[in-house]
Amino acid sequence: MIRAILFDFNGVIADDETPHLLCFQQALADSHLTLSKEDYYDAYLGMDERTCARMLLQQRDGRCDEADLIRIEARKAELFRAHSARHKPLLFPGVVDFVKAAKGHYRLAIASGGRRPQIEDALAGTTIESDFDVIVTAEDCPIGKPDPAIYLQTCERLNASGRGDAGIHPAECLVLEDSLAGIRSARAAGMRVLGLATTYPIDKLHEADCTFTSLEGLTPEAVIDRLA
Repeated sequence: MIRAILFDFNGVIADDETPHLLCFQQALADSHLTLSKEDYYDAYLGMDERTCARMLLQQRDGRCDEADLIRIEARKAELFRAHSARHKPLLFPGVVDFVKAAKGHYRLAIASGGRRPQIEDALAGTTIESDFDVIVTAEDCPIGKPDPAIYLQTCERLNASGRGDAGIHPAECLVLEDSLAGIRSARAAGMRVLGLATTYPIDKLHEADCTFTSLEGLTPEAVIDRLA
């Protein structure tokens, strides 16, 4: 039985993967690192920026200098903050209706490798701003996807913020993801996964329990019926 629905954010709720990539590429370039669009989508999508930047530094230098890592993260955040001030990220079609249909029937959470201020800014002023019981971000979990840590931590926080009901087990969680790293993270946590083809072609998401092209016209019950 599904009792909680956990959402990745970038590429699932907010349609902002492209500006995130462009700002990240610029931040890396400022530190003399390169990341092509092809490599990002083939190898790194779904990882948090800290994990990705750490891997790139290790590949270049044989080690990761923490000062370089902090500088890249800060520069990316600065660039994306400036971009978002001019262009507020849009929510994907169907997201609001899906969240509203789920609210009150399931515990809702966001588990994202993105940074908390970016997520809060994107949700600010939307009709789903206050609909999530828990939001877990890169600042809360130092280990990025595809490791299961962020989804296990999100489940723990849902239980810690519970309303006196029985604890939620990972097997009772449905995760919505758009990346292979995210799908593998959720499955390693023992959770069921819906893959959304908002970023990857749908055939690349075959490790998910079920796949859909988008949330538009989709209800939580329809997804859960597919899992049965």
